[in-house]
Amino acid sequence: MAVFLTWLRGSGWMWILLVGLIAFPFVVGAATDSSPFGVARGDRMIMRGDSVRWQAVFIEVYILAILAMSYNLLFGFTGVISFGHALFFGASGYVLGLMLEYTPLDTPLALALGVVAAIAVCGLLGLLVGVVTLRLKGVYFTIFTLAVAEMAFIFFGRWQVTRAEDGFAITDLPLWLDPSQNRLSFYYVALALAVLTFLFIRRLVNSPTGAVFKAIRENEDRAQAMGYNTINYKLLSICLAGMLAGVAGILQVILNKKVGPELLGVAYTVDPLLMTIIGGIGTFTGPIIGAGGLHFLDVFLRDAQFTLGDTVVNVANIWGLLLGVIFILVVIVFPFGVVGTWQRWRARVKVMRGK
Repeated sequence: MAVFLTWLRGSGWMWILLVGLIAFPFVVGAATDSSPFGVARGDRMIMRGDSVRWQAVFIEVYILAILAMSYNLLFGFTGVISFGHALFFGASGYVLGLMLEYTPLDTPLALALGVVAAIAVCGLLGLLVGVVTLRLKGVYFTIFTLAVAEMAFIFFGRWQVTRAEDGFAITDLPLWLDPSQNRLSFYYVALALAVLTFLFIRRLVNSPTGAVFKAIRENEDRAQAMGYNTINYKLLSICLAGMLAGVAGILQVILNKKVGPELLGVAYTVDPLLMTIIGGIGTFTGPIIGAGGLHFLDVFLRDAQFTLGDTVVNVANIWGLLLGVIFILVVIVFPFGVVGTWQRWRARVKVMRGK
């Protein structure tokens, strides 16, 4: 029993959670008498039923978790605050969409080349933005990255080739990846990519390179005095974070089968920032908890209504205010984020027990 509890406190709970997420579509299907594959209609599958609906909800959680983890790599582990993270998220979606809809390539080839090109473009953008801006520090770097992302938002919002602010739809995807035909398959693809992102970041941060990232976060001048070229390490961090954000953008475009300038909106920078702060800056599981918590709140409360005297209040109309209140309460109760506060509390308990 003691061995099991030790395993559970270590990585055991992650394995249990992963098994639960793998089985989740079938558990919901059995509980609600709905098929995790959808409803057959002729030679097509209609995505109808509670199981496929909740698959979509969890796919969005996985996408947001990847985006938040990528931001945490930059902000939480390297100490670089960027307000232009949406640039990578949206750019990858546009590259993939252009490859699928504006080239004569066969769909599987266009998809493969689009994914590779999208991730490569995000890495290149991270390099260019980093080379231009990383010599700036503090608020100057933050504002510059926001300006670059807003420039991209305005450009694509007016670019007639991609139908400007209306964007364009993805009309053809391989059947096995099309969420409107085979959502269960896409659910497992998104889950696998979220797990791989988590494992990659954990391995990177626990490596010697990750130790330099954390040294830069704690005191960049001291890291420079030790002989490290901090500009190069920050360039590496922003490139990797941008490429991971690009993976999230690719999944978002495939899920919605639409590309539009909203992908470059400031919300896709602010949301991962809030998720990281709520979950715990510089923790591995914090961004995942923050992403899941905020998205589930959105799902359960966005369409809710309550009566205040003779007035019926629609939560959708005050969602921004409500989100702000929730954020303030979480920060007050968990000053280091949910995971960060838990880790500090557990460390304090161990010290007290040791005494």
